[in-house]
Amino acid sequence: MHKHNLNIKLPFSWEEQLKNTKIEGDIYSPLEQIYSDINQGHDVYPPLDDIFNAFNLCDFDNTKVVILGQDPYHQKGLANGLAFGVNEGNKIPPSLKNIYKEIKDDLGFCYHNSGNLEEWAKQGVLLLNTSLSVKDSLPGSHSNIGWNLLVDSVIQILNNKSDVIFLLWGSSSAKKEYLIDSEVNYLLKSSHPSPLSSYRGFFGCRHFSKTNNILLNINKSPIKW
Repeated sequence: MHKHNLNIKLPFSWEEQLKNTKIEGDIYSPLEQIYSDINQGHDVYPPLDDIFNAFNLCDFDNTKVVILGQDPYHQKGLANGLAFGVNEGNKIPPSLKNIYKEIKDDLGFCYHNSGNLEEWAKQGVLLLNTSLSVKDSLPGSHSNIGWNLLVDSVIQILNNKSDVIFLLWGSSSAKKEYLIDSEVNYLLKSSHPSPLSSYRGFFGCRHFSKTNNILLNINKSPIKW
């Protein structure tokens, strides 16, 4: 066991919920692979302390909306543990640019001048990647190291909570649809916002106004997108 393992944990509110479900397997097992990669000289993103950032910034009880991404950004200095977001001072990546474009088309304004999405997380938007880490310049390199156990378990505990709005963009997140009961939760689907597929249904999906209308209907405060 690596000494870091004690520090890198999910926040209490998430860990408690996951303990109450019958999870077969260790949700932390991917960390072993990450330490092994780092020990072999690979750079892994996001930095270890940011791997669970989506959960650190968005409490379980506070989670109202889930946006599922795919892989963290695999270039140095970009990934910060929030799906689609990048650290302050970085150029806004193409997919996020398209997200901002859709927000502007949908709501009439979009005030973002950086790719930092922490404010969304603090309002109850869980920005969850289906893989929580990646090796430098190798997209998908950590997609089979066991993150699916954690991600599927998180979707299940949120599904049990009911009245959660799931935004599934693209085929990778659509694969998680079977875990969500749309009788008790809300499911909004479209193509991925990347430049390759944004024109196949992401543009014009109006997920941001739809999400806020749902939140108002269930007496929750809308998101300041």
